[in-house]
Amino acid sequence: MSDSPFSTTLKRWRKVRKYSQLDLSLEAGISQRHLSFLESGRSRPGKDTIIDLAEALKMPLRDRNQMLNSAGFGAIYKERALDDATMITVQNALHMTLEHHMPFPAVVVDRRWNLYMANQASNKLISIIGEPDPSLLDDGKLNIYRLTFSDKGLRPFISNWTEIANPLLLRLQREVSDDPQNTFLVNLLEEAQQLANAQDYTAADISATVAPVMSLNLQLGDVELKMFSMISSFGTALDVTASELKVETFFPADDATSEFFKTTK
Repeated sequence: MSDSPFSTTLKRWRKVRKYSQLDLSLEAGISQRHLSFLESGRSRPGKDTIIDLAEALKMPLRDRNQMLNSAGFGAIYKERALDDATMITVQNALHMTLEHHMPFPAVVVDRRWNLYMANQASNKLISIIGEPDPSLLDDGKLNIYRLTFSDKGLRPFISNWTEIANPLLLRLQREVSDDPQNTFLVNLLEEAQQLANAQDYTAADISATVAPVMSLNLQLGDVELKMFSMISSFGTALDVTASELKVETFFPADDATSEFFKTTK
C-alpha cells in the first residue's frame, strides 16, 4: 500500500495543518507508530480510525468522504440538494434568518461564495449594478467576491476600497488555508488579488485600525451607507451541503445607514 491514495491524502492534510506525526497521533488518539505505518502504507486504516483522523485534522465533510473513499470505504456524509425534502428544516432556518434580519441585508452563500439566497434588502443593493455581467457569475450564480472586487460589480460604489480590499483578501486566504482542496477558492483568491491591485499587507496592518470592526461603505449618489457583517454557519451539520453554507448578515455602522434601510421601501 506504499503511496496509496489514502496514505498520500493523509500526509498531505497533516502537512497542511502543520502537524508533526506526534501532534496528530495525540489529537486522534492513536499511537505515533501506527500513524507512521498508515502514512507509509504498511498498515491499512479502519473506518473508525479514518473518522478520528479526519476529526483531528478538522477536515471539511466533503474531504472526509473523499478520504474514506481513498481507503475503499463508502462516504458517510450525505450531500443533498437544498430543495430536497429532507432539507426542509435547513431551508426554513435559512429563510427565517434572512427574513428576521430585515430591513437590513443578509445573504446565504456556498463554499465557493456563490449566492444561494438573499433577502429583499440585499436584492435591492445588488440591483444597483443592473443585470449582472457574466464575468460575475459561476455556474449561473452570482459570486459575491467577484461582485465585490470587479469594476463591473459593486467596486465602483465602495468608497473605502483601500481599507476594505485587504481584509477581504485575508478572509479568503484563511478559507483557502482551511480548505486547501477547494481549487475554485484557490483560483478565486488569485483572481481577487489581481482585481484588487492591492498593496502588500499583513494581519498586523489590518488589526491596527481604530474601529472595532471593518465597515463596508457604499456611495449611492449623495448617500453613503456604512455596514459591517457577521458570518454564521450550522454548528452541527452532518450533511455536506449544509456544512458548506454560510450566512452573512449586514448591520448598520451608523444611524444614517440604519435610518436609510428602515425607511427605504
